[in-house]
Amino acid sequence: MKILVCISKAPDTTTKISFTDGDTKFDTNGVKYIVNPYDEWYALVRGLELKEANGGTVTTVTVGTAEDEATIRKALAIGADDAVRIDTDAEDAFQVATEIANFAKTGDYDLILLGKETIDYNGSQVGGMIAEHLDQPFISLASKLDVEGNTATLDKEITGGVQTVKADLPLVVSCAKGMAEQRIPNMRGIMAARSKPLKVEASSSADKLTSFVKYQLPAPKSAVKLIDPENMDELVDLLHNEAKVI
Repeated sequence: MKILVCISKAPDTTTKISFTDGDTKFDTNGVKYIVNPYDEWYALVRGLELKEANGGTVTTVTVGTAEDEATIRKALAIGADDAVRIDTDAEDAFQVATEIANFAKTGDYDLILLGKETIDYNGSQVGGMIAEHLDQPFISLASKLDVEGNTATLDKEITGGVQTVKADLPLVVSCAKGMAEQRIPNMRGIMAARSKPLKVEASSSADKLTSFVKYQLPAPKSAVKLIDPENMDELVDLLHNEAKVI
């Protein structure tokens, strides 16, 4: 089984976010990037589990520049066999999906996995677009995936329960919580990652259909008001007239 896992980078959750160029771009100064957790914890690890159970290979693909190679090596340390970097800035969901699909067309992959979304943009767009480009089935937000022969069985949470679906390979799947458990790279994996193949592919110059006009941080939280526990009248007055919750 040939498995392709889409890997993207995202700012570490402890990073302080700010913007530049008139609030049209992220300020990357001092930002620490990590592998997008949904791509790493769910898509990549489940791909490795399927490889271990059924044989085959796991390749990661990333749309990005040489600056992204540290996060790509992290995926290799976790266990991917090799990696591909498509050499262009990731600027738009359609562009990223097109670049990945154009690459995947040449690889004859049985399964394409990616996280349900990135933690910085939360778009959930790329998986469906890849499937459309490749004319393959797409299952979104899957929490369980098993493969037997040429058939995949998947669970996904829906309102009121769990839906189980079956689809023939090749298939594109976006992975959600429950798909797999996080793996921590060990020293052997980290050392092996240094010598694993990381191939750089030229961009196919895919179109970008959207652009960011402006970013805005949420309003700062207001100060906390401390009320003496003996002063119930003041508390009730604030809840009624200021918070308007009673």
